[in-house]
Amino acid sequence: MNIEIISIAKKEHSIYDPLYKELQKMISRFAKVDDIELFNKDVTKAHTISPEASRAVYTKLFEPHISKGFSVILHPEGKIIDSYEFSKLLDGKIAIKFFIGGAYGFEDSFLKRSDSVISLGNITMSHKIAKAVLLEQIYRGFSILSNHPYHK
Repeated sequence: MNIEIISIAKKEHSIYDPLYKELQKMISRFAKVDDIELFNKDVTKAHTISPEASRAVYTKLFEPHISKGFSVILHPEGKIIDSYEFSKLLDGKIAIKFFIGGAYGFEDSFLKRSDSVISLGNITMSHKIAKAVLLEQIYRGFSILSNHPYHK
């Protein structure tokens, strides 16, 4: 299986990088993970204009990635699911893409183009923490599907 995590984020070193690498290594038994961070001068400019302008730029950056494979958007107003429901998102897929939006979220039109919109919970967290939680849930989901004891 191929998994892409696509986010609006500046490509910079982070204290979370070793955690991402460790989780990706754990997942590699089950799938290949590509971490794609998108950010350009249009995002910076849009952030100075308005939330609507920012969401429009995010959509433009995400557009080439939404069309192929099963797509899941992480969104605060998405459905809150448990780890077993999350594992069902992974089950039987050849390719899956997870989208983490920018500071201003997603345009409604983009949300409607996805196969699933989920939330990681009711708390607010940084994109870097959300990515770590997502990677852990991907590993936990595969553990559930393979009856590995990690998920207990």
